[in-house]
Amino acid sequence: INLEEIIMEGITIFCVADWFLSIESMTHKKLQKLCYYAQSWHLALLNKRLFNDKFQAWVHGPVNNDLYKKYSGYGWNLIPQKNKKIEFPEETLQVLESVVATYIKYTAGELEYLTHQETPWKEARKGLGEWEASKNIIDEKIMKNYYKSLYVGD
Repeated sequence: INLEEIIMEGITIFCVADWFLSIESMTHKKLQKLCYYAQSWHLALLNKRLFNDKFQAWVHGPVNNDLYKKYSGYGWNLIPQKNKKIEFPEETLQVLESVVATYIKYTAGELEYLTHQETPWKEARKGLGEWEASKNIIDEKIMKNYYKSLYVGD
């Protein structure tokens, strides 16, 4: 996918997922968390959404339902690495590369644990039991402010 197509069509969560999958094969759960962090840090650092897709506060952390539908068939198995190169605007690429540098070394379980310690997921799950299903949307304003505060070190 080239830059002109992305600018015309807009970036989707699937473009971002494919970009992460071009780096390594990974489980569906890990892919969800990387896409979540990509959106969060894009909001925090560039003050705008990376894609229009939303995340819900599921038991195992942030999940985008459309991405879930696409990859849930893999279960706990690795989604194969993709070899399609996706271009993004330079500032977006810098955010994505930072997300990789920071988070790709963690397992899906470690990323789940991390999101469970963070305000955006916790806020969206307020009043819910630990194993209670939820379709609550994680508020993007909370995502932006929380990750921005981590960046500036508040």
